[in-house]
Amino acid sequence: MDVDAIVIGAGFAGLRALHTFREQGQSVVVLEAADGIGGVWYFNQYPGARCDVESFDYSYRFSPELEQEWRWSERYATQPEILRYINHVADRFDLRRDIELDTRVASARFDEASSRWRVTADDGRVWTARRVILAMGQLSAPKDTTYPGQESFAGQIIYSARWPKTEPDFAGKRVAIIGTGSSGVQMTPVIARKAAQLTVFQRTANYSIPAANAPVSDEEDQAVKAGYRQRRDSARNSPSGLGFVPDTRSAVDVPADEREAAYEAAWNRLGFGFALTFKDILLNQASNDTASEFIRRKIAAQVDDPALREKLIPKDFPFGTRRPSVDSGYFAAFNRDNVALVDISETPIEAFTPAGICTGGTEYPFDIIIYATGFDAFTGSLLKPEVIGRGGVSLREKWAAGPVSFLGIGVHGFPNLFIIVGPGSPSLLSNVLLSSEEQIDWLSELFAYCDAHGFDSIEATEQAERSWVAHVNDRAQETLYPKTPSYYLGAEMPNKPRVFMPYSGGVRGYRRILEKTAALGYEGLTLRMTEHRVDA
Repeated sequence: MDVDAIVIGAGFAGLRALHTFREQGQSVVVLEAADGIGGVWYFNQYPGARCDVESFDYSYRFSPELEQEWRWSERYATQPEILRYINHVADRFDLRRDIELDTRVASARFDEASSRWRVTADDGRVWTARRVILAMGQLSAPKDTTYPGQESFAGQIIYSARWPKTEPDFAGKRVAIIGTGSSGVQMTPVIARKAAQLTVFQRTANYSIPAANAPVSDEEDQAVKAGYRQRRDSARNSPSGLGFVPDTRSAVDVPADEREAAYEAAWNRLGFGFALTFKDILLNQASNDTASEFIRRKIAAQVDDPALREKLIPKDFPFGTRRPSVDSGYFAAFNRDNVALVDISETPIEAFTPAGICTGGTEYPFDIIIYATGFDAFTGSLLKPEVIGRGGVSLREKWAAGPVSFLGIGVHGFPNLFIIVGPGSPSLLSNVLLSSEEQIDWLSELFAYCDAHGFDSIEATEQAERSWVAHVNDRAQETLYPKTPSYYLGAEMPNKPRVFMPYSGGVRGYRRILEKTAALGYEGLTLRMTEHRVDA
C-alpha cells in the first residue's frame, strides 16, 4: 500500500498527526502495535493511574468544538477517563478508518532509488510512503526487569505498563510492588486498601506532590470553556506548557515567611507545577534547597513511624531533577498496619523464590508481584524497529553514543523521517501533549511549504544537527538536572549513553526557535526536489 505519510503509533501524538495531515489532503495510515488506540494510556491501566497535568490542558487544542463538548469530571483525569476521551476523539473525527491495529513495525527502510520509505510489519505486510512520522511515545518501552529465579515464582507477576485486561483480585492477597516512580506511587494507596498485605520495595526515595485533585464543578467547566483560547495561549507562552508563570524572583531573595506561604499555596494546588513556584528552583542550588526542604517537611508530617519516615524522605538529589510524582495519599498509606517498606538500596533483591522474594537473607512470601520499574525512556521505543536511512546506516548506529537530531524532529541521513516529542525537544520536561501539537502544526506548515515549492525531500543538515545538540547540552548545563542520575540523562538503563535527552529551554523558547527556523526558509533543513521526482 502506498500513501503520502505513515505515522507509527496511535497515541495522542499519532492521532493528532493523522487528523492534521489528512486535513491537508495527504493520504495517511497509522500503524499501531496494540489492539487498541491510546498509547501509554491504553497500556498503563494499573489502579490509581492518573495524569499529572490538569485535564483542561492535557487535551487537544485543534478543535474549539471538541473543547466545548467534552466534559472532564476531575481536575486530574484518571486513565479510564483519558482513554474514553481518546476514543471519543477517534470516533468524532473518523480516525479509525486509517489506523491499522495489531501492527508492530519491524523495519522502516529508506529506498534511495525511489526516495520513499518502505515500512514492514512483523507479519510481513508492507507500506510505502514519502514521509514517515515516529509518534511512538517516550514512555512506551517498558523495562523487561527480571531477577534470578523469577520463573520459579508460583504466584502472579504483573508489569505495570502491561497491565492485564482482567483486573487482578487483590483481596486477601500478599502483594509486592517493586519501584517507587509515578506508577508505584499512584498504585500503592489504592492496592493498600484492597490487599491483606502490601510491601513496597524502594531503591530511591522520591519527591511527590499532592495531586490536589477535585471534581470539576459546572462553574469551573463553564469558566474554562468561556476563556479556553486565553488558557491555551497562556500554556503555550509558559515555560512548561502548564500555564503556570513562575514568580520572577529568586527563591532565596524572597522573605522566608512569604516564601513559605508561596510553597504552601503551590503544595495545595499546583501538583507537578510546584517546581515553577519561583523562577530558579531548577536553576539554582540554594533556591532548590528551600523547595526541597519544604517538601521533606511535608513528607515527614505524613508518616508516623520515625524509622520509616527517614527512609521515605528523599535526601540525595535536588527536587525536580528526577521527574517528581504526583500522588493521592502515597505517604499516608505507610501508616496502615498492612503496608511495609523494604529499602533495597540497603538490602538488594537477591532472587525470586517459588514463594516470593529473597532480600538480605530474608524471604518475603507473596501471591502477586508487580513491577513498577519504569521505561527505557526517550529512545527505547524509537530504536525498537530497525530504522535504516541513507547508505544503509541504522538509527541505532547513528545514535550509538546518544541521540542526535535537529530540533528533536529531523535526523541527518534520514530524509523525510520525523520524530514527535523525542529526545532533543521539550518532551517530558513539558506538557507533552501541548509539545506534540506544536511540532505537528509546525510539520504541517513545513509540508505545505514544500508541496507548494515542489520539494519532496526534507533532511536536517549535519551542521544544524551538531549545533542543536550543542545547544541542548548548553541549556541543560544551566540547570540542576545533570546533578542527578535519571532518565533525563539515560541513567535508567544499563549501558545506555549518558547524555541529556530532552530540551530544557522551555516550551515558549522552543516554539520561538521553531518559528524562527520557518521564517528563515527552514534554515537547518535541506529542501530539494529529488532526481526521482524530476524523472517522473
